[in-house]
Amino acid sequence: MPLLEMHALHQGYRGKPVIRGVGLELDAGAFGLLGPNGAGKSTLLRSLATMSRPTSGSIRLFGHEVTTAKQLRAARRQIGFLPQSFVYPADFTVTDFVRHCAWLREIPRDRIPEAAAEAIERVELGDSSRTPLRKLSGGMLRRAGIAQAIAGRPRLVILDEPTTGLDPHQRVRFRELVRDLAQDSCVLLSTHLVEDVAHTCSTIGVLQEGTLRFVGTPAELEESATADAPGDTPLERGYASALSAPGPQAVGAP
Repeated sequence: MPLLEMHALHQGYRGKPVIRGVGLELDAGAFGLLGPNGAGKSTLLRSLATMSRPTSGSIRLFGHEVTTAKQLRAARRQIGFLPQSFVYPADFTVTDFVRHCAWLREIPRDRIPEAAAEAIERVELGDSSRTPLRKLSGGMLRRAGIAQAIAGRPRLVILDEPTTGLDPHQRVRFRELVRDLAQDSCVLLSTHLVEDVAHTCSTIGVLQEGTLRFVGTPAELEESATADAPGDTPLERGYASALSAPGPQAVGAP
């Protein structure tokens, strides 16, 4: 049974369509969602995180529909979500912030201290655990955001542009973290940087104008490259070819 299923998913705002008929099934593992700015990646992720209700289509999480308030609450306990930008209490320490987010996700109170401490260590912020968020650098703040998303080891981890502000060393360590998380959870990673998913994700989707133009393995994306596609690597050329595809299509299988 897939952890995440979406069928004919449509989403939009004020009558403007953004996501157009997306369908996908994902289980444990790492899925990289590529696409340029404005392709609809953040809108799709917010829908999958149950933050925005689709205009039509369906989403099943952990084998269940998520339409009623009770179903939404149950699903959210198992979802860790890092939005592209997030609001945070500036005077909270890193530990305060991660514990508060764990409490909001209804992790049992007696587990919260351990779950928060583990997540903070996994993003290498242990030495800054008592530092107020307002004093963190951009990269450290991003890691604090990742920590709150993975606290308690949720079954579905949704990360929107998680490597923004990370230096090269931190990005390498982040890739190691994703590979570790993907052993037991479904990790959905959104970015417009091909190298962020090349070494971490077993499956890649390319979103353009609200439709999935490609779904398949990194090797299949490389093989789909056209001879005249721009890019410095086979994967970049495959990505460019998918973006220029004339219409919605899915190549390969998740």
